[in-house]
Amino acid sequence: MPADGPGPLFLALDQGGHASRALVFDEHGTTIARTLRDVRDFHPQPDWVEQDPDELVASLTDAIHEVEDELGERAQRIIAAGLATQRSSIVCWDRITGEALSPVLSWQDRRAQDWLARFIPQADAIHRTTGLMLSAHYGASKLRWCLDHLPRVAAAAADKRLAMGPLASFLVFRLTEERSQLCDPGNAARTLLFNLERLDWDDGLLHCFELSRDALPQVVPNRFAYGHLACGVRLPLTLVNGDQSAALFAYGSPEPDCAYLNMGTGAFVQRRLGAPVYHPRLLSGIVLQDNDEIVHVLEGTVNGAGAALAWLAEELAINDLEAQLSGWLEQDAEPPLFLNGIAGLGAPFWAPNFESRFVGHGEPWQKAVAVAESIVFLIQSNLDELQSGSTPLKLIVASGGLTHYDALCQRISDLAGMPLYRPVEHEATARGLAWLLAGKPRDWPETMPGTSFRSRTNPALQARYVRWQSAMTAALNHQG
Repeated sequence: MPADGPGPLFLALDQGGHASRALVFDEHGTTIARTLRDVRDFHPQPDWVEQDPDELVASLTDAIHEVEDELGERAQRIIAAGLATQRSSIVCWDRITGEALSPVLSWQDRRAQDWLARFIPQADAIHRTTGLMLSAHYGASKLRWCLDHLPRVAAAAADKRLAMGPLASFLVFRLTEERSQLCDPGNAARTLLFNLERLDWDDGLLHCFELSRDALPQVVPNRFAYGHLACGVRLPLTLVNGDQSAALFAYGSPEPDCAYLNMGTGAFVQRRLGAPVYHPRLLSGIVLQDNDEIVHVLEGTVNGAGAALAWLAEELAINDLEAQLSGWLEQDAEPPLFLNGIAGLGAPFWAPNFESRFVGHGEPWQKAVAVAESIVFLIQSNLDELQSGSTPLKLIVASGGLTHYDALCQRISDLAGMPLYRPVEHEATARGLAWLLAGKPRDWPETMPGTSFRSRTNPALQARYVRWQSAMTAALNHQG
């Protein structure tokens, strides 16, 4: 269909860690217009990562206005909007005025991990209820921290004016005319407060963390009448989801024999399930509750993907690491190993205080390759766990900013022993929103064919992975 055809259009809003995006798609998945507004994050202390809630609202509002200006009269053809946000990020706000009472505590923020340790005896029960490991990355400990350390939050709670919850809920409140106090299952499921079977807040966990249901938004399906966007063309907001959850639908209905990998600041690899499944080393989650289906996944998380490369660039004062990494990955020299605990060691090892370290020596560029390969090795560790299902995985579908490194994609394919497909369209989150907004059409073709990476024999990489596994096991055993 031509870009200027008469059909309906859909607005996808993607609020990410470094930018807010507004993209408009037609009913066949073609991108008609797009805009991006950068946003900042702040690191006031180690393990603290914050964002300005008002800046995020303004960035989305500006992006909406800009993309509508780009469309001109065609903006009148937009019939629905969807919003995807960073999962596990939280905010507290005044339920009457909408004023933010806390910063956004990012999904990367781990300030409350020491406090959370008191619940270790309940960790397995929490995992079975929520699908999550006991981790300060998730929302519950951050919400509790705000109540305990921010006087304005405590005062609002005492006055019955407090609203708190996932970033998505705050943005829905601030962006809609109705000031809706709602939360979708995908974001609710990253709080450590959500019961995966009942699809609602869990009273036992609310009691455990001493949090009030009254302050939390109502949980509703992902597809729901969330209200009307109060900026630009008046549009119904009919879909809300987490960023990684929406990305799973970028190319249509996800297949159960595919692993869906999204690599950005963190790396997340998901596999579709028919029902919730407990896995001792992975996360279980819900990525869609719709009128006609509920989609569950198993998920592995790598906290230190792009974040680890950014850490190294700062640590070694490497200028333009991103621009130089492609060439470095093509070099033949043997790199050292890197045991990657940046932002906390995630799946499948779960060691939040793991100390990152190099094993062996090398020039700065070799250390950059070692960090990049550590991302590959952590992804493979999660793929090994995802392969434990009854149906073997046959394909990796990869998206996100780090996938533009061909040599990184080839290493992932080589080590996994299966092909990897990289679509041309990197905006997987927005495209997934658009597919859902368009009613999950069967015809959702890619605008251009992507790149396929065939698995090749790579004995040197395999040997480094075996040595990395041994080094990781020894380090974890030593840490206790």
